[in-house]
Amino acid sequence: MNDFWLKLMLLLIGFSTITFLFNRVMRKWLKVEKKKWFSYNHLNDTHMKMDWTLRISFVIVLVIGFFINVTRGPSESIWFLETPFLVIVFVIISETVRAIMEKKYAENKNDYLFTISQLVFLSIVFLSVFATNLFDLLW
Repeated sequence: MNDFWLKLMLLLIGFSTITFLFNRVMRKWLKVEKKKWFSYNHLNDTHMKMDWTLRISFVIVLVIGFFINVTRGPSESIWFLETPFLVIVFVIISETVRAIMEKKYAENKNDYLFTISQLVFLSIVFLSVFATNLFDLLW
């Protein structure tokens, strides 16, 4: 069991380091200011309304998907209602909306390029983790 925690910590540290370095390089290259962590950074009221609509819709779909899959057997669950899939779809949709709003309304027109580069980077990382069964190495 201790081996699991060591592998998990190494995985998280590696992912965090790679993400930090990628973001730092892209921010310098695109001349984009660093945004605050865990803040919404809405560009205007329209962006705020769209973001909150997406968040509320996500929670509703997450709850409905949970109850549907709980009533089915473990081998009969619906894959597109599983939490990891829904979280990935939510991140992709919300970051796409952010990029569109930044392209239209941001003062620095490179903000949307940074958001798109982050989205592509995270998509590649997630696909790599799942394609290589990286989680199997932890067990």
